[in-house]
Amino acid sequence: MSSTYYNYINGEWVSSNTNETYPSINPANKDVLGHFQNSNEADVEAAIQAAEKAFPNWANTAAPTRGDVLFKLIQLLEQQQEELATIITKEVGKSFREANGEVRKTIEAMKQFSGEATRMTGETIPSHDSGIFGYTIREPLGVVGVIAPYNFPLGIGIWKIAPAIIAGNTVIFKPASNTSLISIKIMELFEEAGVPPGVINMVTGPGGVIGNAIGNHEKIKAVSFTGSTSVGLALGKAVSERGAKMQAEMGGKNPSIVLEDADLDETVENLIISGFLDNGQRCTGTSRLIVLRSIAEELAKKLVARAEKLVIGNGFTEGVDNGPVIDEGQLKTYLHYVKSALDEGATLECGGEQLFTDGLDEGFFVAPTLFSNVTKDMTIFKDEIFGPVMAMTVVDTYEEALELANDSEFGLSSTIYTKDLKRAFHFIRNIESGVTHVNIPSNYFENQYPFGGKKASSIGPREQGSTTLDFWTDYKTVYIRP
Repeated sequence: MSSTYYNYINGEWVSSNTNETYPSINPANKDVLGHFQNSNEADVEAAIQAAEKAFPNWANTAAPTRGDVLFKLIQLLEQQQEELATIITKEVGKSFREANGEVRKTIEAMKQFSGEATRMTGETIPSHDSGIFGYTIREPLGVVGVIAPYNFPLGIGIWKIAPAIIAGNTVIFKPASNTSLISIKIMELFEEAGVPPGVINMVTGPGGVIGNAIGNHEKIKAVSFTGSTSVGLALGKAVSERGAKMQAEMGGKNPSIVLEDADLDETVENLIISGFLDNGQRCTGTSRLIVLRSIAEELAKKLVARAEKLVIGNGFTEGVDNGPVIDEGQLKTYLHYVKSALDEGATLECGGEQLFTDGLDEGFFVAPTLFSNVTKDMTIFKDEIFGPVMAMTVVDTYEEALELANDSEFGLSSTIYTKDLKRAFHFIRNIESGVTHVNIPSNYFENQYPFGGKKASSIGPREQGSTTLDFWTDYKTVYIRP
C-alpha cells in the first residue's frame, strides 16, 4: 500500500484543506508511488502567511550565512545520489543512467550557486557633488513563487529555489503533480541543510488551481516558471498585470542544421543525444533537423540505424537508453503528432509507435521516431511535441536552412554541424535563439552560463550563471552626505 504525503508549510508536514489526494504513477508499470495533497487556494494562503512571517529574519540574515545552506545541500546531494536517482527513475521514467546525470548536474549547479551569496554586489559610482558618496545595493523581493516541471524535477526545482533563498527571499514551491515524490525529497533536503521554517513552503495540487493562486496573489512579488508556452504566457500576463516580476522558460522547437562538410557519424551521435534520449522530454532537445540535400539520404540512413539500436525498457534495466514517457497524456500527444505527420504527407523513416513487447505493455513506452519529407507548413514542423520525434526537412543552401531555422514562434536552442568556421559564426550571429551551439547537441548546457530563450520561449531575465540573482533582487540606490 502506498504512502500519503503532505504539504510542507512553516517547517511542518500538513494536510490540505480539501482532505483530498491524487496519486503519482510510475510510468513504466503504473504502480502508485504515493498519494499527495490535492490542495486549493486556502493552502496557498497558509503557505504565503508562513513565508511572509519568515521573510524579515531571513532577509536580515547575512548573505554568506544564507549561502552556507548550499554547502550543506551539496554534501546531502552527494550522500543521497543513488536514492535520488532511484526516485527520479521511478517517477519520471528516465533511465537510471540519465537520472544519475540529473543529480550530478544538480550538484554542479549548487557548487556554482553556493558562491553567489558573496557575489550579491552593487557598485560605487562617482557623484557630480564631491560631498556625496553614492552606491547601489541589492535587496530581496519578499515572498516569491517557484513552479517547476516534470522533466528535470530535482534539478529545475532546486536551481530555482536556491538563488531565490540565497538572495533573501522566501518561497512558495509548486512542483509538477506527476513528480510530487521527488519534490517531497527536495523539501527534506533543504530542511536538513538548515533552512529555517517558513523560508521554503511546498503546496502540491493542480496547476490550474495552485499556479493561478500563486500568479494572482498580490503578496507574491515574483514568479519563476518552467513549462509549456501556453501556460507560461497566461501566467506571465496575470503576474505582470499586477506589477510583479515574471520569469518563464517555456517551449522550444529547436533546429539542428547539418551542412555538407559535417562529420556525419559524430553528428548522428549528437542528434541521438539531443533528439531521442530522455524521450525528447527536454525543452532544448532537437526536434527539427534541417539538412543539405546532398547528404540527406546518407544522414537519414545512419540516423535510423543508430536509433534502432537504442534499448527501450524499464529505466532500472542494465543498458537501457530510454524508459517510458511521463504519463498517458504524453503518450497520446506522441501518437497524435505521429498521425498528424502521416496524414499531412511526411515519410516515416523509423519508430512512430507505442511499444508493447517484452513487458512494455505495462507502461507508456514509445519508439524513437524520425520523419523525412517534412515541409514548413506541416504541424510537426511547428508544434512542440516533447517526445522522441525529429522532423527532417531538406534544403539546397545554407541560406535556406537558416531561414527555415528561424521560421518558428520559439527561440530557445539551436545547433549547426559544419567544419566551416565562417558559416558557423554567421549562424551564431543570425540564429534567433537564446542558446546556440556548433557541433554540439542542442541540449548541452553548463550551469555557470546564463540560460534562456528568445521569442515565445522565455519571459524575463535569464536563469543561472552570472545572471542568476538578477531576477531575485531589486537594486536600491543610496546617496550619502556625511
